[in-house]
Amino acid sequence: MVEVLFALGVLVAIFVGFNIGGSSTGVAFGPAVGSDTLSKLSAAALMTIFALAGGLIVGPEVVESLGSDLVETAFSPLISIVVLFFIGVALFLSNVVGVPASTSMTAVGAIAGLGLARGTLNAALMLEIVSWWLVSPIIAFWVSGVIGRYFYPRLVEWFAVSQSEGSLLDFDRSGSIPRPSLGENTTPREFVGTVVVIGIGCYMAFSAGASNVANAVAPLVGNGSLDMYPAILLGGGAIGLGAFTIARRTMDTVGNDLTDLPLVAAIVVAAVASTIVTFLSALGIPASFVIIATMSIVGLGWGRATRTTSLSDTVQGETPVASVGALTTDAEAADAPTVGGKKGTPKPAETEPIGEESREDIPSASDLFEPGTTARVIFLQNIVPSIATLAAYLVFKFLPIA
Repeated sequence: MVEVLFALGVLVAIFVGFNIGGSSTGVAFGPAVGSDTLSKLSAAALMTIFALAGGLIVGPEVVESLGSDLVETAFSPLISIVVLFFIGVALFLSNVVGVPASTSMTAVGAIAGLGLARGTLNAALMLEIVSWWLVSPIIAFWVSGVIGRYFYPRLVEWFAVSQSEGSLLDFDRSGSIPRPSLGENTTPREFVGTVVVIGIGCYMAFSAGASNVANAVAPLVGNGSLDMYPAILLGGGAIGLGAFTIARRTMDTVGNDLTDLPLVAAIVVAAVASTIVTFLSALGIPASFVIIATMSIVGLGWGRATRTTSLSDTVQGETPVASVGALTTDAEAADAPTVGGKKGTPKPAETEPIGEESREDIPSASDLFEPGTTARVIFLQNIVPSIATLAAYLVFKFLPIA
């Protein structure tokens, strides 16, 4: 019976990691794949490598928090299976409705439900985790807002790169070791831009591994079924399986269908969100990349929209209506050529000082922000972990699971 429960626990953990790989790969490499900078196969391989690296280097702290510190209840094989089941089902339901739920918040919610039901929840650690959940999106908003307000136009100029025909690199194979050189039509600007896009994707994959591998395997480590690093290898392998299979659709969705978010904006959001998530993972805090990235998008849009407003107007509450909650999807930015664009490199342009631009250029609110869609996304991002918490509490409170 013990062997059967162990095998079932491993299978459920693989299912959770599989779903994580399917959703996280699209977020990390969707922009690169959508701009034809990277193939889906290469993206899946990079996701597997860097997610595993994040899990091995930073992930043990998060595994420790979820597997042994958050609740004093011992994770028996059956308890581990039930907890992982709630995590996997919650993620599956979020995928069905097309809204990326927070894997970390869902995992913490399911484990917290167990702790509440058994009276063994570590309230101090839970308070610390929730505090960071509240603070980190605010940090993401303001960091991205500053970038959007003061630096975004210059970033657009720097990353305004078109793809040339032919291969990015040529290799001289005359010697024993192939020597790379820029392709016949490749410019240094194109090469640097391409490396940045791929590098940011790898950074996001590392961040996802640091935070999310624990969500798949922490209960198995907590009950002693698996040691730390074999469990991380299992979780990383499951993420890789998802990256090579179901992630092909999510990369299409994020890269081509989901949004008009310019690639340079996607780079900013990825860099800000990944840095915050990696930092929190190093502290042992399970962080929500989805919510942090969402607030980063909103902050970046707010910063860009309020470039047309003086600082005094902003303080006095006279910000144009279009800038309130603005997402970075205005037509001008969406049309700006970025890495993978086809319009060539624009000529350097003078950037108007803050607050001195013509207000006639302000995009309409409908170009920047869809309140209904955004409200639905934020609501579901928070309701899915809540459902996992309540369901786990009820099950462990009233059913004799040991």
